[in-house]
Amino acid sequence: MRCENGHSFDQAREGYWNLTQPQDKKSANPGDSDDAVLARHRWLKRGHAAGLIESLREWTSVKSESGPHSILDLGCGEGTFGPALFSDNAAGYCGIDLSRRAIKLAARNWPEATWVLANADRGLPVVDRSVGAVVSLFGRRPVKEIERVLSDDGICIIAIPGEDDLIELREQTQKEGHRRSRWELVVDEMKAVGLELSTHKKWSQQIELDSEEIADALAMTYRAVRNSQNARLEGVDRMNVTLAADLLLFQR
Repeated sequence: MRCENGHSFDQAREGYWNLTQPQDKKSANPGDSDDAVLARHRWLKRGHAAGLIESLREWTSVKSESGPHSILDLGCGEGTFGPALFSDNAAGYCGIDLSRRAIKLAARNWPEATWVLANADRGLPVVDRSVGAVVSLFGRRPVKEIERVLSDDGICIIAIPGEDDLIELREQTQKEGHRRSRWELVVDEMKAVGLELSTHKKWSQQIELDSEEIADALAMTYRAVRNSQNARLEGVDRMNVTLAADLLLFQR
């Protein structure tokens, strides 16, 4: 790939494109840690997001009269959601993440799609008004950039953790379980750039986790806990845990 300023970018042998810039590399491995990426990969491979994926398909399966959408998946992670939701449109799908480990896993899992290593917060390498569907599932939300790239009839799908998500683990590790509803703040952020909430759905389910699954849940979450808190779960072999998410659909 080349840009108008003469910069060139080669495709990695694993199949992804590296568009990171020097200012993106505040650490040797920017983005989610390898431990968090691998924990999330194991978690999703166990099928714990199957119900969530079914809830989202109501929005992602809608076909445009003008043909397949172009899809931009922000913070795509290790690539489970892309093929699960858009398997019939690999040519129109592009996943972006800042974790090299995550992008490598994603490209290996679905080589027909486009995968980009880049910092979505600094700017999306996408033409104005060119994307039919922007997706952010528990990832980044650069709202001004989302508004810029979204086509006039496009949609934006956002998922964030629900107020009860992993509440049992939070109560056990932190000795408190604050239920914080955050979806209204996302609605305000999007409205400020001209994107209106079209539909809001709540998804939740109860599952039983074994000790390995509990460890992965703690490792993958953005609410990562300190070692002293983690120790409070030592000896816990099984636990019933709530999974919850707020699903938001936006349009111009």
